[in-house]
Amino acid sequence: MPIHIAAKRLILWTGVALGLALLLWALGPVLVPFAVAAVLAYALHPVVTRLQRALPWLPAVVSVILVELFALLVVLGVVLLLVPILTREIPLLQQQLPLLLDRLVAFLNPILDRYGWRLSLDVASLKGQLLTYLSANREDWMAPLVTSLKLGGSFALAVIGNLILIPVVLFYLLQEWDRWVSLVVQWVPLHWRSAYDSFMQECDAVLGQYLRGQMLVMLALSVFYATGLAAFGLDLALPIGVFTGLAVCVPYLGFGVGLILALLAGFLQFASIKAVVMVAVVFGAGQLIEGFWLTPKWVGERIGLHPLAVIFALLALGQLFGFVGVLVALPTSAVILVALRRLRDQYFDSKLYQGPDA
Repeated sequence: MPIHIAAKRLILWTGVALGLALLLWALGPVLVPFAVAAVLAYALHPVVTRLQRALPWLPAVVSVILVELFALLVVLGVVLLLVPILTREIPLLQQQLPLLLDRLVAFLNPILDRYGWRLSLDVASLKGQLLTYLSANREDWMAPLVTSLKLGGSFALAVIGNLILIPVVLFYLLQEWDRWVSLVVQWVPLHWRSAYDSFMQECDAVLGQYLRGQMLVMLALSVFYATGLAAFGLDLALPIGVFTGLAVCVPYLGFGVGLILALLAGFLQFASIKAVVMVAVVFGAGQLIEGFWLTPKWVGERIGLHPLAVIFALLALGQLFGFVGVLVALPTSAVILVALRRLRDQYFDSKLYQGPDA
């Protein structure tokens, strides 16, 4: 093939790739439910296939519904771990908040006295002042309150819409997964089919290793957080620890929610600096273990990614595509890694590397 034709094709495909990347970046918020459903469909499709092989008399639609219901029940079970936490902590919060505020004032005043400051906090007085302000300045606070409700309502509607849309998209993807795959294959040129099949098989193997590694990380962190919080004597150590460990599959968000729950439960139970020490020790150690050992070793090594590459992938794709980027960072990196391995092997076998006389 003449060099100028190869260069034109390279420029064309580079432009197409950049165009697709810009389109994905622009449509990031819209693609969230589809990206989540696609990841779930990829992980659940082998389960559907095995169920159909084990029970060939079962209709395909029923198999898809059963697998999806099982997955939704697992997610619901993780969410229901929050129920004993909230039902216990909310009444305690209502009862102990005034006491906590008084203790905070008593703790801060000796420190502030050194600088000539004094903090006075009367909960009853604060309630009275707030009621007076709301009664006297209704026009002042009504406008920002209405604006806040509109923004919060829009966000809540978006969340509810995604929660409804994801199972619907997941159902159609699971039901027609083989059809979608065959449609993609039809666009692959015939002389590339063998290379494409080999590439996809290697990607499947790498992504399977990723999923198994991620499961091990979640289980290990669930045990670690539950044990660590229990060692400090936290009553809700088991539900908070298990929830935090399982929720790390959503980077940053799961860890942050678990940290807030543990800090709140610690303050309400211990009402002392022990709560801060507990959270700092357990969650600090957990983050270090996950970021520098568990994820790089059990996920990064299984898919062949260096620990620095794992960290870079999370930061880079998170910066470009937000939550969706963080969610698909490691699976996408695994596919890119397979492609780079193929390009490396082709380069080492080419005359460009070995020379024209090779």
